[in-house]
Amino acid sequence: SAVVPVIDLVARFGGTPAAIGRRTCIVIVEIPRDTETLVVGMMVDAVSEVLDIPASQVEPPPAFGTHLRTDFIQGMAKMEDGFIVLLALAHVLSDEELAQLPGDTPVATIH
Repeated sequence: SAVVPVIDLVARFGGTPAAIGRRTCIVIVEIPRDTETLVVGMMVDAVSEVLDIPASQVEPPPAFGTHLRTDFIQGMAKMEDGFIVLLALAHVLSDEELAQLPGDTPVATIH
């Protein structure tokens, strides 16, 4: 087993730090950075589905009409029942925040 830093996405986007509930999940992601790949946990309210989205279904981020900063958005996936916002994981955290991710500390929550 491995230990990875955990980032509270709700807090990262300016909300109140997440209250952990029955549906709270930690999604493990890989963030490419320079010559290495960082493995990080992203704490989310819930996970309803895991999808493999073909690149042909991904459109560029909108210029307006979203409550997220557009630099956080990689694109929008067009699905049968609407759109899914795809996060640009490398942009969710600044270079300074990525540099602060611990290599030997068990768990860190970055706001």
